Amino acid sequence: MDEKSYYSRLFIALVMVLLFGVIVLQYVCPTSDCQLLHLASLSSRFGSRAPGDRADGASTGDPYSSEDGALARFVPRFNFTSKDLNRVVHFNIKEDDVIVFLHIQKTGGTTFGRHLVRNIQLERPCECHAGQKKCTCYRPGKRDTWLFSRFSTGWSCGLHADWTELTNCVPSFMSNRESQEMRKTPRRNYYYITILRDPVWRYLSEWRHVQRGATWKASKHMCDGRLPTLNELPSCYTGDDWSGCTLEEFMACPYNLASNRQTRMLADLSLVGCYNLSIMSESQRWAVLVESAKRNLRNMAFFGLTEYQRKTQYLFEHTFRLSFIAPFTQLNGTRATSVEVEPETQRRIRELNQWDVELYEYARDLFLQRFQYARQQERREARQRRLQERRKLRAKVRPWWGTTGKNVFNPTKAPQQTEQYSVMSFPEKQVDTEKKLEREPEGQVEDNWLEEDDSETMLDYLENVEQWR
Repeated sequence: MDEKSYYSRLFIALVMVLLFGVIVLQYVCPTSDCQLLHLASLSSRFGSRAPGDRADGASTGDPYSSEDGALARFVPRFNFTSKDLNRVVHFNIKEDDVIVFLHIQKTGGTTFGRHLVRNIQLERPCECHAGQKKCTCYRPGKRDTWLFSRFSTGWSCGLHADWTELTNCVPSFMSNRESQEMRKTPRRNYYYITILRDPVWRYLSEWRHVQRGATWKASKHMCDGRLPTLNELPSCYTGDDWSGCTLEEFMACPYNLASNRQTRMLADLSLVGCYNLSIMSESQRWAVLVESAKRNLRNMAFFGLTEYQRKTQYLFEHTFRLSFIAPFTQLNGTRATSVEVEPETQRRIRELNQWDVELYEYARDLFLQRFQYARQQERREARQRRLQERRKLRAKVRPWWGTTGKNVFNPTKAPQQTEQYSVMSFPEKQVDTEKKLEREPEGQVEDNWLEEDDSETMLDYLENVEQWR
């Protein structure tokens, strides 16, 4: 056998092994987000590093600063209180606390929902089996779930239940699942979370989904104890579904719930008579809804944005003191982004979703301010740790120089300066540095350590944070 034939067979064998591996991966983990979790886990296990990371595990720069194509400098528009920005909850997974995921259509909620059941480091991880849509997420030592979501309890309050439905349904649902002994325990704490998305791309994504045959007929739209009538909530199509509809047809239907869906699903619908449109004018109705949605969003334990995956992961971990196993991945190549939409059509979509646009701008501002506030807290805590370490170091140095803290050797003439530090200069410099840190105001965090690892976004926040308090 000649050398050319040998290499040809070797190449064919390698190709067959590669194809076999791809087939096995598709069989074991068919979804793209599941594959990304495996790839991220493998890359971290074998020492792969993301851009900007050093071999020793330290980062050469802020991993969040250049994400998602965000603006170099973020200028806040809204004045939030420190209570609005400081979102750290005392979630106790071992007791009776429950995370409730409000899943809005086409916001990336399916991927985030899988993160919740498959990607969190837990003492007792969720049990997920191939071929089953739901996972079992029990607390340590109990047969009681800590997560209310599509992938843990299913659509128990209706398909894509909104805020109005969930807040009325979840407590009674969880109470019915409890044993008689558990019902005697104190009242549960429910922590509501959700994911939002840019209104134009979310709308286009829902159109493509409906075009492929999605209907969401199983949605209940329960409000004030009753379902909406057909006159209150007419259908946009007459057949079994609306598959094949054009974008123009999708936009033309005045009853299409895709328009301003995020505002409607986050608002308290009972404030406007649910789906009865005759109670008040359309402008009054939406003004009430958007303010209610902002208020509910602000009071939620957590919300993330599809366009900011790494920051979403960071804020969730910061809020609940839970850690994900594999990092979130920013996927910008969706079906919606592949649609070529004329600028005029995009303008019309924004007009159809004007309340979602207003809500999203508010949410984005609050989201980025919360992120910056959390990062500022981290730097303050790190500064305090450095100060404590220096105090410990001074306590160790003092016995060497004497119990009084004064130097035994006190020459009348200053020692000659050299390139190296003398034995006298080190403790004096240490004490001076510590006194300087102690004299700094509590709110001031723009020290050398901050400058080493920061972004322009954070600096802009620090320049304006005092006026928001």
